[in-house]
Amino acid sequence: MPPGVADTPPQDVRFCRSADGTRLAYAVHGAGPPLLLASCWLSHLEFDWQSPVWRHFLLDLGRFATVIRYDERGYGLSDWDVSDHGLDARIADLEAIADAAGLERFALLGMSQGGPVAISYATRHPTRLTRLVLYGTHPGQLCRDPESVELEQTFQQMIKVGFGRKDSTFRRVFTSLMIPGATEEQAGWLDDLQPMATCTENAVRSRAARVQVDVADLLPGVSVPTLVVHARGDRMVDFARGRELAARIPGARLVMLDSDNHITLADEQAWPVFVAELAAFMAGDRIAARTSDSMLRSLTDRELDVLHLVGRGADNQQVAQQLSLSVRTVERHLTSVYAKLGLTGRAARAAAVARLLTHD
Repeated sequence: MPPGVADTPPQDVRFCRSADGTRLAYAVHGAGPPLLLASCWLSHLEFDWQSPVWRHFLLDLGRFATVIRYDERGYGLSDWDVSDHGLDARIADLEAIADAAGLERFALLGMSQGGPVAISYATRHPTRLTRLVLYGTHPGQLCRDPESVELEQTFQQMIKVGFGRKDSTFRRVFTSLMIPGATEEQAGWLDDLQPMATCTENAVRSRAARVQVDVADLLPGVSVPTLVVHARGDRMVDFARGRELAARIPGARLVMLDSDNHITLADEQAWPVFVAELAAFMAGDRIAARTSDSMLRSLTDRELDVLHLVGRGADNQQVAQQLSLSVRTVERHLTSVYAKLGLTGRAARAAAVARLLTHD
């Protein structure tokens, strides 16, 4: 696993385990209702904050939402020593992140290769989601015709041969498809991200697994409010795929961005359009978040002290020692917290901490 970047980004990084034991890294930043990102296959929770390609996403979305994002299995700060990159494993990862972050109900943003995972989650757990956003994505990319098969084989061979080379010539092919309108600084950064985000073996295996995915049959079963956003000239995922999503998901609305970039850049006219559309779409969640804030304000100072320590990873014994209380008193304070926040069940502890992070 590569080392983290020296500069500390304004986020809280945590770890959890997926159903198969894979360790996953996730990060929380921003303020407002929760927005969980099932993002693209290239990410590094710390390195992305230095990025001229991704930093504006993190900053602007964090102004109106509490953003929870994670490195996929095999990528970034998550475990690299994995062999299963299949759809079911990735869905289980998303489920684990949502539970670990204590998210009762939340908006889900499926970006690029994260789209099929987000669509699958939406049909499996509709009551957990307030709304679904699908950005630059598709229901799957099964290669059926000979030309598509040959093209995909070429891509996979390029990854195998050129992904880890110091010379970025091979990686620049993928960069050029994702951000054809990039400056040299932006393109160079995405070139550099690829080998930092994962190793060649994971890149090959995950690419091979992704082209076996097709969740198109699930689209009519998506029941949550859905916003589909797609760039008109996207070279990585053709605009027709986004149009297909909007047409087949009941009640979905399509927003077309005037861009050729798969990743909308900060200086494009399309960027403020995307931000405004997403903020407006999440307006109802912001109203609900304000209700949650008023419930947090009902907690006593001692209850907040207990909850803050729990949020830092302390167990009940450690909380009791630090506050000079008995363990039973700590348990009573937590029971009161759960009652005031309307939380029950095994996830109450994580959910209470998530409320506190959102409020802070």
